[in-house]
Amino acid sequence: MMLSEWRTFLENNGAVILDGHVAHYGNPSLETQIATTGEVIADLSQRALIAVRGTDAEKYLQGQLTNDIYAVTEAHSQLSAHCSPKGRALACYRIFRREDTIYLALPEALLETSLERLRKYVLLSKVSLELETELMQIGYASAKGIHHLRDVIHTIPEEVNGVTHSDGLSVIRIPGPHPRFEVLGTAAAVKVLWTKLDVHAAAVGAGPWALLDILAGIPDLQPETIDAFVPQMINLDVLGGISFNKGCYTGQEIVARTHYLGKLKRRMYRLHCPISSPPAAATAIYNTAQRSDESAGSVVAAQAAPDGGVALLAVLQIEAATQGELRLGGANGPHCSLQPLPYSLETAAD
Repeated sequence: MMLSEWRTFLENNGAVILDGHVAHYGNPSLETQIATTGEVIADLSQRALIAVRGTDAEKYLQGQLTNDIYAVTEAHSQLSAHCSPKGRALACYRIFRREDTIYLALPEALLETSLERLRKYVLLSKVSLELETELMQIGYASAKGIHHLRDVIHTIPEEVNGVTHSDGLSVIRIPGPHPRFEVLGTAAAVKVLWTKLDVHAAAVGAGPWALLDILAGIPDLQPETIDAFVPQMINLDVLGGISFNKGCYTGQEIVARTHYLGKLKRRMYRLHCPISSPPAAATAIYNTAQRSDESAGSVVAAQAAPDGGVALLAVLQIEAATQGELRLGGANGPHCSLQPLPYSLETAAD
């Protein structure tokens, strides 16, 4: 959610804002290239925050999410999913603490449905779930070292998923093709930070930042893909987003059965397609070695690639990723080539 004062600040800095999100700063293709080779900052108003408070907050979330909520501290964040009773992911969250509040970060497009589903199970628990409106979020990534960020925020996390807090700002280190961070604070504090970083870093729109998620192999569910995948299909087990040692939670039986019986038939892969614009989430992908009237998978996320074409994440039948040709949108659609992920699918996190 973009506050009016923050919107004015971004527009004064050259932002072109469409549908409440920063589309670009005048040169989308150049911003895409810089995101993978240089130093960038990005507004993250396309992401929302659910603030969870109350004496039963931990206990309540422990019974709803795939990961161990008790492992979230002021120094450690985590990925996690909320599942349906059938074990299908309804949302993926980045979870972190700030003082006495637990925050769930997610795409703004999923905010209302996610709040509705989470509140449904509160019952008599002493917990509140509300949209956070006071904190702004920005992203920082650099392929040229992070000394400029360290010069401004002297204490920053050294490890992925680490969190530090100083001068009213919370800094979360997240996966990326090079060092990448999310920074949260009040609009006033984030404005000061942005102005200092803007001396060296280029401002980019939402698309280039989402591209870095794709290159990192991080799934981001959209309305078109909710309730479509067991968490392991979007590699949350490999990414440390599932605990197989915690107690019961909604959908746990299906998630655990998939893990222990080894019946997983689909995984998320990274692809490149030589097309001019990103396909929508849930667009079907076909395999030439299989039946032409049955898809082999579907798109999770897609963004323009710096070298042309489109980079995307897609959940595919494991078999389809090893034989035949992958085609986007139909059996005769554009050919898509497999690209390496920054992690191995052979070893899932325990």
